[in-house]
Amino acid sequence: MNKKQTIDLDFDRQHIWHPYTSMTQPIPVYPVTHANHNLIHLETGEQLIDGMASWWSAIHGYGHPVLKNAVIEQVDKMSHVMFGGITHQPAVELCKKLVAITPSKLQKVFLADSGSVSVEVAIKMALQYWLSQGVTSKQKLMTPLKGYHGDTFAAMSVCDPINSMHSLYQGFLPEHVFVPAPKTQFGQQFDKLEAHHLAQYFEEHHQHVAAFIIEPIVQNAGGMNFYHPEYLRTVRELCDRYGVLLICDEIATGFGRTGKLFAVEHADIEPDILCIGKALTGGMMTLSATLTTDKIAIGISEGEAGVLMHGPTFMGNPLACAVACASIDLLLEQDWQAQIAHLNDALQALHRCNDLEHVVDVRTLGAIGVVELDTVIDVAKIQAFFVSKNVWIRPFGKLIYLMPPYISCSGDITTLANAIYAAIAGKHY
Repeated sequence: MNKKQTIDLDFDRQHIWHPYTSMTQPIPVYPVTHANHNLIHLETGEQLIDGMASWWSAIHGYGHPVLKNAVIEQVDKMSHVMFGGITHQPAVELCKKLVAITPSKLQKVFLADSGSVSVEVAIKMALQYWLSQGVTSKQKLMTPLKGYHGDTFAAMSVCDPINSMHSLYQGFLPEHVFVPAPKTQFGQQFDKLEAHHLAQYFEEHHQHVAAFIIEPIVQNAGGMNFYHPEYLRTVRELCDRYGVLLICDEIATGFGRTGKLFAVEHADIEPDILCIGKALTGGMMTLSATLTTDKIAIGISEGEAGVLMHGPTFMGNPLACAVACASIDLLLEQDWQAQIAHLNDALQALHRCNDLEHVVDVRTLGAIGVVELDTVIDVAKIQAFFVSKNVWIRPFGKLIYLMPPYISCSGDITTLANAIYAAIAGKHY
């Protein structure tokens, strides 16, 4: 009989680098043995209701039999094969589904490994497109402040320059054009001055700008800013007027999170390039995609290089593609709009936090709930409190937020909301 092994937390602390964590003063990590439904089970016995959906990806929860079966069936055929010079059914089926459910102009699909890489690919597409047209002056990007697009270098260069890592990598990162962050909030009356100010930036910089990159409707890691759809419509109109491509980063917002299948639908616009990831596989495996139009794909292919200069080793991974197909089918076969509406109703419980000292704002959209404080949160301190309340919530900056799996019930959301209220009321942050 095998002796039960425990997770070596001392080795973890001494040797393993966790995201955004110091190696000399690491914050505590919690040993997970398994996860099912919307529960994370710790080695120490706690069962935590997950409010994060594993950084917004596990929309169907954990261990869903449909997704597990997709992996099992595919692994018996092949877990991986290079995508150079080879194709396979899971990739073809996935790309068919993506072309069918995304905006109609997006007809060409590039499969990559992660969200950050899909942004790198999108930026390459934009730059190569203009070079293929003989335009050498368009070598910059334009993007709003408060944005976040990933941690690789090109993606990082279009993240908010103040609240990101720009200062650490000054001199390495290319310098782009930053415009004011969207101010008019979702549901408010749009301030037309925003459109006027945006137009001034386009007028001044368009000759040097290849593309405008933006997270549609929700600026996520840059502050959970829910902005007015008219801002996005304005961006689309200005891109058309001034000859600038539009890249929409739906890595966090895609697949129903905002109440629309893709957040661009709130504004009824179509981007030239679309980035998706996270929930693409239901959180089972890493996979992303960058979709673009015939115009851009043909332009690049008829340019001097003749090809898009990118090709990850694990591009089109059959396991990931198979489970992505299953996840998309699982989502669309359900009344997912009703699920999101149900979650949004439950998330209204967060609004009682408005009565607490140090709470700046409470806002919800789709299956997203945010409580903004007036001070930076001590993540280690507040997570210890949340674990004591049997919930898993990981704040960042001044924000405590929820992006739960879609399968979460009202009672679970209430428990999560109550834990947030208690943490703020008791100043456990």
